[in-house]
Amino acid sequence: LSLMQHFVDEAMINVRSGNGGPGCVSFRREKYVPYGGPDGGDGGNGGSVIFKVKNNLRTLYHLKQARNFYAQNGEPGQGKQKNGKKGQDALVFVPPGTLVFDADTGECLKDLSHDNDEYLFLKGGKGGRGNMNFATSTNQAPRYAQPGLPGVSMTLKIELKLIADIGLVG
Repeated sequence: LSLMQHFVDEAMINVRSGNGGPGCVSFRREKYVPYGGPDGGDGGNGGSVIFKVKNNLRTLYHLKQARNFYAQNGEPGQGKQKNGKKGQDALVFVPPGTLVFDADTGECLKDLSHDNDEYLFLKGGKGGRGNMNFATSTNQAPRYAQPGLPGVSMTLKIELKLIADIGLVG
């Protein structure tokens, strides 16, 4: 197969940032601690979608193969004031001279033209706070925690700006 059969200058992809993890409702209970109190940890933040320009890429062929780029969700908080783990980011590698369009509106969102450009496209959802954050002098044993915030999903049209490598003699 020649290079011309694999040359792709347009692709449609789906991207989604991760949801934030929920906070934890937990209470400290140990043998010699009479009034343990709340110790629920915070949920982890969701992963983000990041576009990164790689100079060694020339086409969008790899985006035709893998159309879905989903970041991981944040993990829930745990007892003993343990926070949840942050979700892993979804990296989308593109060649220099790439244009990112919203597929629904056709609006150009970003022009990625320089090598090693990095663009945080969709930020992950924030993790919820655990019940240890809501303890006050009047409410010493809160029995609630926040849920995590949801991530964002979009359908994108990715185009490659074509620059003529061959000079026309005329």
